Amino acid sequence: MTDSPLPIVKGTLDNLVLKALCWTPMHGFEITQWVEARSRGALDIRDSALYQALHRLEERDLVVAEWGVTENNQRARYYSVTKAGRARLAAETAQWVRYAKTVTDILTSAPGPA
Repeated sequence: MTDSPLPIVKGTLDNLVLKALCWTPMHGFEITQWVEARSRGALDIRDSALYQALHRLEERDLVVAEWGVTENNQRARYYSVTKAGRARLAAETAQWVRYAKTVTDILTSAPGPA
């Protein structure tokens, strides 16, 4: 991709992390790779922001973590989404889709009265 990466909109990183973890338990670097791959490089996650989000989600019991070993034989924390995390993601996704559609409709509407 030739364009520079887009900033992560405030409040969306937690949802992106939960979505990634719905597929399989992952460690931090895998989550970053998953998001970057699905966005075709348009989203770039800073490590510090990712780990803040993971700690926040863990504190809220939306993810759980346990130590494991990576494919490179490195010790890493693997995160899994909880039932509460799946429910939160479903609710947040519905709200986000509604919000994005509303804003898109406004921004792409023709000038003039409604």
